[in-house]
This record gives sequence, structure tokens and C-alpha cells, in this order.
Amino acid sequence: MKVSDLRGILQYVPRFREKIFVVEIDGDVIASKNFGNILLDLAVLRSLNIKVVLVHGAALQIEALAAQRGVAISNCDGTGVTDEATLQLSIEAAIQITNDIMQGLTSVDLRAAYANAIIAHPFGIRGGVDYLQTGKVERVDTHSLRLFLDEGIIPIIPPIGFDGEGKTFRVNSDSIAFEVAEALRATKIIYLMAGDGLCANGEIVRQLSIVETEEILKRRKLKANLASKLDYGAHACRNNIPRVHLLNGLVNEALLSEVFSHEGIGTMIYSNEYQQIRRVFKKDVRGVMALIRESVHNEELIRRTRTDIIARIDDFWVLELDRALVGCVALHCYPEEKKAELACLYVSKTHSDQGYGQKLMAFVERQAAEKGMKKIFALSTQAFSFFQQKGGYQEVTAAALPPERREKYKTSNRRSKILMKDVETAPRSERQRHG
Repeated sequence: MKVSDLRGILQYVPRFREKIFVVEIDGDVIASKNFGNILLDLAVLRSLNIKVVLVHGAALQIEALAAQRGVAISNCDGTGVTDEATLQLSIEAAIQITNDIMQGLTSVDLRAAYANAIIAHPFGIRGGVDYLQTGKVERVDTHSLRLFLDEGIIPIIPPIGFDGEGKTFRVNSDSIAFEVAEALRATKIIYLMAGDGLCANGEIVRQLSIVETEEILKRRKLKANLASKLDYGAHACRNNIPRVHLLNGLVNEALLSEVFSHEGIGTMIYSNEYQQIRRVFKKDVRGVMALIRESVHNEELIRRTRTDIIARIDDFWVLELDRALVGCVALHCYPEEKKAELACLYVSKTHSDQGYGQKLMAFVERQAAEKGMKKIFALSTQAFSFFQQKGGYQEVTAAALPPERREKYKTSNRRSKILMKDVETAPRSERQRHG
């Protein structure tokens, strides 16, 4: 681990200390070789004073028990009809898994306890079908859960619930995780599944807003397990859970990599603005200078002092991911010539090749349009191909620069390539909105 990696992790510690994470683990992840590593990851979270509630599934184990006993089951994941035979296998599987988890947590010096915290009632009759012993969460016993958490004990919640008369129901673990997180006002729900989160064109989709998640659920046919987690994730964010993560629980260190990095390795659904471009404030100047330091050293960007940035602070913007600065850009306007300069465009190396440079470029081009500029230009010694290939800029001579900028160009001796393009007119409604 690099020192910079450790610093990156440490910035999250005060933010997450004493916060509640609800971690749901599917049955097939519990049965995998990586489960022992997940327990170690949970020990790391607890060492940082993060409170953890553990919810587990049991679908794989129920299917295995059914095959072993030669019993036909009506449903294994708690979303369909649960007949009496299936319920009995569900109870047996859940008891065994809960015991295995408690043994595993004890082996890594963590205290855990079975939590009978789910008050359930019948799922009922849907579409003319009686779901029998399938239940849904009526209420979460938050008092008992908080007692455990305040004592440093990890509550383990199986996919089973009871009604006021003591009747048992099979309840889907995804729904339990959602209901528990909402009741406890958790900071995160983390779903650990046997597979990646949402993928598109062979790549994992790293971040999704609530609206994007809901649109995907409408437009795409997804595997039931993935669709369930996305659906509950969107509901959770609608109900003020800031982040929901879908992770491949078969990947070693997936949990820590997701929690303690800006980009993560799974799919994250967020309820507020995870990614934003905003103006630079004085308190950001030191961070901007640190961000571009290596690029200045490599002569990609010109050196800017704190005084330089503050003097033109209204021209600077930063890209923020989860409250961390990962990119910056500046727009210097020359109103008399109706031209603007795109300057100081930089994205940290750890976030390169993810489209953030293009995002910042497009942003300042829109800003230039809103300010009534007709041309936008950039000077570059090493990134000129980026502007040409990604932005459609064309190389021009120094004569195309505004006189004031042309003089600075001549005295700099950097011999930067000069690239320019027409500014597309901003739509009227957009100009009014920002005006």
C-alpha cells in the first residue's frame, strides 16, 4: 500500500465513525471461499468504530437442503410462494448460516448475536395467488438493535420474521436490509452478491442516481437478484439512505475497496450529488495546487501561485467526487474579442480514462456559450491530441489569439500548440437559468 492510498482511506474515517452500515450477504457468498476475507473486512470496519448490522440470505442453502432431502420447494429467495415444506427448510438453513457467521466473527475477535428484530406479517394474496408463509417486514425492533450496536456487538439478522402471535415467515433478505437501514437511519447499505453490480457494454456501471436506477429498471430486463437489489437501493436512497452499494462478494477486498475509495469497484446508487462541478472557493486553493503539482512539474500546465488563482478565482472550477477534489479547469474570457480560453484542465491520475476530462471540457464550453463567447481556445504542450480528438479543436496560429493573450504567449517561450473551435450557442432556456 502506498502512503497516498493510506491518506485516501484516512479521510473517510472521521466521516464514517459511529455511523451504521447495513451489510447484506447472499447465501452463495457465504458459501464461497472468500467469506473468510469478508469477515476480516468487517473486523476492519469495526476497528474504525463503524457500526455494522449483518443481514444474510439463504437461497443457495435452501436449494442444497431441498436437493439433499429430495424435497420440492416452492421458492428459495423469499419473493415467491413459501409453502410449509419450504418454510421448514428455510428455518433450518437460516439457523445453520447464522451459527456459521457467529463462529466466523468470533474467530476474528468480533462479538455477534442473533437478532430477532423483524416483526413480519403475511405477504398476502397477489394476482389471485396466496403467498402462504412468505412475509414482509411490518416493523423493525430498532431498540434491541441499538442496544447491540452500542455494546459493540454485530447483530445478525436471518431472512426470517415473526408476527405478534409467534408465526414464522420467510422474508427476502434484500427487503430486510432496506427496512433495517431505513429504521436505523443507516449511512450505507452494502449488498454482497455472487457477481458484479450493474454492467453496460462489458463494464461495471460505477455510479447511478436514483432516477438513472429507476429508468434502468423500467428499460432493461435484469436477473431477478440484481433487479431486486437495484430496486431496494433506489427505494433506500429515496428514503434518505445516502449510499447503496452492489458488490461482487467473491472478490477479495471488494468491501474495503468500495468503502474507502472515490470510484469503488462495484455499482453505487446515491441519493444526493455524488459528483459535481462547482466554483473554487478560497479554502480549495491549496487543494487545487496540490492536485496540479505533478502536472506543473512535468510542464503540462503552467505554474500558478496561490495569489494567481485567488486573483482570478471566479474563473476556476473543480470536479468533486464524494467531496474530494479530483479535477479542475478554468475559463478566462476576453469579451471584446468574444473569445475564451480553456485553461488549467486537469484530472488526477487515479481518475484518468473515465471521461472526467471531457466532462470538464464540455462544462466550460457551455459556460463560454452562456457568456456570449464565439470562440474558445486552449494552449497545450502535451495534451493537444486530447483537445483535437475529444473536443474537435483545430490548430491555429498565434494571430488568432486575443492581443493580450498573444503577448503572454510570445513571452512564455513554452511554444504551446494553440487549438481553437467555435462555441456552440447555448439554448435560450439554459442561458436564462444561469443568468
